[in-house]
Amino acid sequence: MLDTFDTIAPAATGHGADSHRACIRGALGTIRANDLRPRPTLAAKLRTLAAIVGPGLIVMVGDNDAGAFATYTQAGQDYGTSLLWTLLLLGPVLYVNQEMVLRLGAVAGVGHARLILQRFGRFWGAFSVLDLFVLNGLTIVTEFIGVSIGLDFLGLPKLWGVLAAAAATMLAAATGSFRRFERFALTLCLGSFLLVPVAFAVHPPLGVVAHDLLVPRLPAGGKLADVLLLIIAIVGTTVAPWQLFFQQSYVIDKRITPRFISYERADLLIGIAVVLLGGVAMIAFSAATFAGHPEAGTFTDAGGVMSGLARYVGHVPATLFAIALIDASIIGAAAVSLASAYALGDVFSLSHSLHRPVREARGFYLFYAALIAGAAILVLLPGAPLGLITEAVQSLAGILLPSATVFLLLLCNDRDVLGPWVNGFWTNLFTGAVIAVLVLLSIVLTVSVLYPQVTGSQILIILGAGLVLAMVVSVPALLLRRGEAAPATEAARSRLSWRMPALETLPPARLGRGTRIWMTVLRLYLLAAVALVLIRVTQLALAH
Repeated sequence: MLDTFDTIAPAATGHGADSHRACIRGALGTIRANDLRPRPTLAAKLRTLAAIVGPGLIVMVGDNDAGAFATYTQAGQDYGTSLLWTLLLLGPVLYVNQEMVLRLGAVAGVGHARLILQRFGRFWGAFSVLDLFVLNGLTIVTEFIGVSIGLDFLGLPKLWGVLAAAAATMLAAATGSFRRFERFALTLCLGSFLLVPVAFAVHPPLGVVAHDLLVPRLPAGGKLADVLLLIIAIVGTTVAPWQLFFQQSYVIDKRITPRFISYERADLLIGIAVVLLGGVAMIAFSAATFAGHPEAGTFTDAGGVMSGLARYVGHVPATLFAIALIDASIIGAAAVSLASAYALGDVFSLSHSLHRPVREARGFYLFYAALIAGAAILVLLPGAPLGLITEAVQSLAGILLPSATVFLLLLCNDRDVLGPWVNGFWTNLFTGAVIAVLVLLSIVLTVSVLYPQVTGSQILIILGAGLVLAMVVSVPALLLRRGEAAPATEAARSRLSWRMPALETLPPARLGRGTRIWMTVLRLYLLAAVALVLIRVTQLALAH
């Protein structure tokens, strides 16, 4: 069966792409399929990077969406700059996670959802994709909540503004031109820099910002349980499951091969830098805006932040923040919807590429448009429980993230898929530690939703016991794996030309009994946690 992406290197993957369709046609440049020239000069390297830039930048800026705006400004308004250090710690997590994804896309040439289905079977694949669809659908709703909040502050009609944002997002992807969509997305990425003049207008104390960015501390006087839950929210809004599915498929759709992985890593680093800049700016200027005022410690939503900026700083910074929020919400809606549409194409073997016109990929574009239209309509319905939807998204993202990262780690250690590109020992050690922390944060989040009276001491006990257990179980396994020598094959000596063979020709994935057991335990826990959280949110909705 032929893959539904227009990919480069058809001989390696069995994909039917001719030479002119195998070109990389990025927003800022083109690389021909037969262009094998070395790039010895800085100018040549920069031209190549310009053509490659897109996947990493879009996935990162797309995650600095309406939910991130609310979470970061809440941290600043309620706790000052004391939680800035969380962003610096999340930088390496973002890079390692997304670097594994871009490596899978460039080397395997197959989308994330399809790899999970083929390598782990329909049972695990169904769970993974269902999780994604439910969470993404709710996330897109929060993006249009962000659009409506920005429109309200600007005094623009909510109905026509939301509909215009939805229409623009749908039309940008439906032109049949990958380059046009990427130019639309990169233009929206520029909106992130509107947060910089807002920060300059507020002029937070740079010495305090630098100190709190580099020195971890918990805010004095805050309830420990509330502080820890906000840290979990920062993690959930910064490292989201949809990012994995989006970037892998987008790298493939852009036809990036192993030869350009180093450039794509640079693209990813640029995106992470932009996201961290925006997050630091929002926490810093929110802290400085409300310091010494009655609103400090009483965050409501992003609309309240805009009102505070207008009251204490000026109308221009508040307006720039509102425009940045609308901009971020639109790119977030586009990226999350596209991640879902790519995954749907993977699961049902539908044509799913931004290079194809609507008539050649109807299912792909219809699903993309339906997600956006449905979210926009829900936001416009009178009496819709938008606050509860936002709360559900934050909770579910934190709970489901460990599952997505587990599959990512397993795929990146599958030699049949990545050959000489499999993870090294230190990447596995770091990712294993991240998964352990994510599972613990997921447990804490579940407990806090079900039992709001949980204390900070009880949370610390859960975290401490879980970390000890994780070290006892995982470190010996990783040390044993380190001793397994990689096979000395010709492929290992020519990484840049190695591509995964056709997926259907690979032998079945080899999962040990221990791996299957803990995957089953994790899945059962996640199912129970999601069910309990949804019941709790439903109860709150009915009471409301």
